[in-house]
Amino acid sequence: MKLKLFADEINKVWKSVATENIAEFPQVELELYKKILTFFQVGNYFYYIFNFKDREFELISDGVETVLGHMPSDFTIDFYLDIIHPDDRPYFLSFESYTAQFLPQMPPDKIIKYKVRSDYRIKKKNGDYIRVMHQALTIQFEDNGTVARSLGVLTDITHLKPDGKPVLSYIGMEGEPSYLDVDVKSMFIDSQETLTQREKQVLRLLVEGKASKEIGAILNISKQTVDTHRKNMLNKNNLSNTGELIAKAIRQGWI
Repeated sequence: MKLKLFADEINKVWKSVATENIAEFPQVELELYKKILTFFQVGNYFYYIFNFKDREFELISDGVETVLGHMPSDFTIDFYLDIIHPDDRPYFLSFESYTAQFLPQMPPDKIIKYKVRSDYRIKKKNGDYIRVMHQALTIQFEDNGTVARSLGVLTDITHLKPDGKPVLSYIGMEGEPSYLDVDVKSMFIDSQETLTQREKQVLRLLVEGKASKEIGAILNISKQTVDTHRKNMLNKNNLSNTGELIAKAIRQGWI
């Protein structure tokens, strides 16, 4: 997709959901959301605050230099759209368009309980493309569903998903249902989760690189019980090893 068409259309989408009234974002809340972003990263990452009304990044973390080789001051919206892989721009646009319909249909108290998750390729300063997992949370919005700001994190997952088409998921938190690998041409279908709560706890710690003995100590269960949970997760999903399990968990949005 040509950059000008892509940029024009994505700005229309963002404008359609933006509130006209936007207040200064309290620093104390920003610090809270920074802490949230430290949970559960599986590679190098950086985060941002996006202002929908002005359609600009208000903050870019220093991690962008590690992930992409660019300084935070380089990372404007126009620059960001430009370095998304041309073949993935239609997916990005479709995902943003559907999200603009998905979130406003919810009661206001549920909007902040959903994490939007997708993946696509983006170009580094050296010209190489990597695949990033893009997670975003609405952090300021109006009762009418219009959005003021979102918090996003982009994580390098090239080692987990070196190829394949981009996918979109809506991850429900605090007991809300998730919508995984959404087909943007069809209605949303509730995901059928295969993992128990305890299995998810074990899986999160596996993603952090912890061994079975460490996980057992953290969860106050035996190493043998941890190994049983690992085996059960592999069997449920017809997988051969923990690496495949972690990769699938990231792709499917289980964690």
